[in-house]
Amino acid sequence: MSPLVPAGGKSALLSNIATLVTNDPGLGRGPLGVVEDAALVVESGAVVWAGPASEAPGSTETAVDMGARAVLPGFVDSHAHLVFAGDRAGEFEARMKGEHYTAGGIFATVEATRRAGDDVLRANLRRLAAEMLACGTTTFECKSGYGLSTGDEARSLRLAGERTDEVTFLGAHVVPPEFRGRPDDYVSLVCTEMLDACAPLARWVDAFCDRGAFDADQAAAVLAAGRARGLQARLHANQLGPGPGVRVAVESGAASADHCTFLSAEDVDMLAAGGTVATLLPAAEFSTRSPYPDARRLLDAGAAVALATDCNPGSSYTTSMPFCIALAVREMHMTPEEALWSATMGGAVALRRQDIGRLAPGAFADFVVLDAPSYVHLAYRPGAPIVAEVWQKGELRAGGRAA
Repeated sequence: MSPLVPAGGKSALLSNIATLVTNDPGLGRGPLGVVEDAALVVESGAVVWAGPASEAPGSTETAVDMGARAVLPGFVDSHAHLVFAGDRAGEFEARMKGEHYTAGGIFATVEATRRAGDDVLRANLRRLAAEMLACGTTTFECKSGYGLSTGDEARSLRLAGERTDEVTFLGAHVVPPEFRGRPDDYVSLVCTEMLDACAPLARWVDAFCDRGAFDADQAAAVLAAGRARGLQARLHANQLGPGPGVRVAVESGAASADHCTFLSAEDVDMLAAGGTVATLLPAAEFSTRSPYPDARRLLDAGAAVALATDCNPGSSYTTSMPFCIALAVREMHMTPEEALWSATMGGAVALRRQDIGRLAPGAFADFVVLDAPSYVHLAYRPGAPIVAEVWQKGELRAGGRAA
């Protein structure tokens, strides 16, 4: 907790902001609502005013000088797998020597996760969540999916819930070894006993709809069973090749279809016409040497796009949203403006949240201070440690003055 912003409902003026990204076009320039020479007023963990410093109210109790740096909404990572044990560096090395990525490597993590105690899983989750925070992520989604038994999936969700409200049940990640050759029997377990135990611990239900995992009917059944228990849907779709995933996601009313690496013209049209966000995970393509999603095609069609890390031990072991932004700009032909929106407001839309991903009155005061004058430096200086401070609900949580 930082003493820089007073508690108890008192307000603070954050001034000397070189560039403020609000993600509210009504407050500033362009889709990002950019304000130059800006200020923010924060009270009780929320933004109550944002705009030009020359127009800032003068009735605040505390003033904080932001050092002529850029301030932008905290990153919203809407796709991550953080409850696991073990290491798959050997698998990564093999891929870099020419082996192709398949869904089968998940089994190694399932075995390690089942063997691990709660303290091991909790410590790893804490470490990864701290890394995310240091990289500027103020909200993250966390999936189960490395337990694949009723008890282990419930345990994973319970631990995830200690770190985030955005908890996703992914019992339908792959078919576990004990159900090999009997995928329908496993789906039946997921849709009954497993969801009965896990639904109270989650907000979302997800499935991996792809070759080597679950087909369209199986994935749709899992999403329907989750929705019947009050969960909202999201879906792993079209990562490993063309397939029915996007269609299943849209027809199921899913908030997001995640990966979207191999899309048909029909898939793009469905995403553009519906309310399902295309969540792109470029670090997975980086780590598996797979083709990158065609973000330009989705954006030009009018689809909503989010960026997320897909942090997991097998195919995308990174917690850095700035890295994903740089990949999106360089490899997926997004502009710096589009990539930042997708990593902030896009993630918020994918989580169906209005209180995060923007810095406008009514939103949480979750924001990142860059050691740079502009958000463009996120892609312009890839790999440089330019995230100087990270604030959550008006409290400085990481970086410079938080030490």
